[in-house]
Amino acid sequence: MSHIHFFGAGQMAEAIIRAALQRHTIAAGEVTLSDIDPARIALLRQRYHLNDDLSESAALSAAQYIVLGVRPQDDLAAVAAIINQYASPNATVISIIAGVTLEKLAALLGDTRPIARIIPNTLTDTGLGFSGVAFNPHVERAPLLPFLESFGKVMLLEERLIDAFTAFAVAGINYVYYFIESLADAGVLAGLTRTQSTQAVYENLIGAVEMLKLKQCHPRQLMDINNSPGGVGINGIYELNKSDFAAGLQQSVLAALRRTTELSGN
Repeated sequence: MSHIHFFGAGQMAEAIIRAALQRHTIAAGEVTLSDIDPARIALLRQRYHLNDDLSESAALSAAQYIVLGVRPQDDLAAVAAIINQYASPNATVISIIAGVTLEKLAALLGDTRPIARIIPNTLTDTGLGFSGVAFNPHVERAPLLPFLESFGKVMLLEERLIDAFTAFAVAGINYVYYFIESLADAGVLAGLTRTQSTQAVYENLIGAVEMLKLKQCHPRQLMDINNSPGGVGINGIYELNKSDFAAGLQQSVLAALRRTTELSGN
C-alpha cells in the first residue's frame, strides 16, 4: 500500500496501524498522522517508527489513502477543507467515524471522491471479528481490501445496514465479554477457583463455536444432545429461560441501534 495519512490518532487509529504493520500491509515509513494532540502524534511516531519528515500538507499531497478517525462531534467540515486543499482528488478517504454517512462525506469531500465507510471491530490484534464496510461507486476495491482485511475480516454491506451492523456485530464483542464475566462468576459462586472457572469458560466458548462450525447445525440441535430428560443441563436452561436472558440480550442490541441511529441523525 502507498502512502496513508491518518486524521485522528486515537485508540482505534492506533489499533489499525499496529495490526496493519504486523501484517505488512502498510510500511511505517509511509504512515503519517494528524491530531489535535501533538504529544499523541509524537508517541505513535516513536512507538511504531512512523514517518515524521513531512508536514501535514506534504503528507496529504503524497497520500493515496486518508483515514478519517476523528470523533463525530469534531469539526469534520474543517478537516474536509484541508483534504480538499492538499490531497489528490483521486485519494481514497476511509472513514471510521460512527454515524457519518457516505452522502454526508461526499457533500464535504466532493461527489467524485472515492470514499469507503468502515466500522472496525475492536478485535484488530487477533485478525478476527468482522468490520462492516460500504463503498461509494468511485472506490477501487481490489487494492484497498488487503489493508482493510489486515485488522479484521470484512463484511461488505449496503450502507443502510451499517447502523444495525454497528449495534449488533461491532458492539457485540461487549455482550460476549459480559457473558464470559458472568459465567465465570457463576463458576466461582458454585465453588471453583477463579482460575478454574475462567479456564473452563474459555474452553467451552471456543469449543462451542468450533462444534457449531464442524456440525453445521442450529445451536438448539446441539443443546438437545446435551440435555437429557430431567437432567442437569435442562434444569439449568429452564432457569436461564425464566431470567429473560434472550430478551435482555436482544433489547441491548436494539438500545445500541437506537444510539447509533441518533449519531447518524446528528
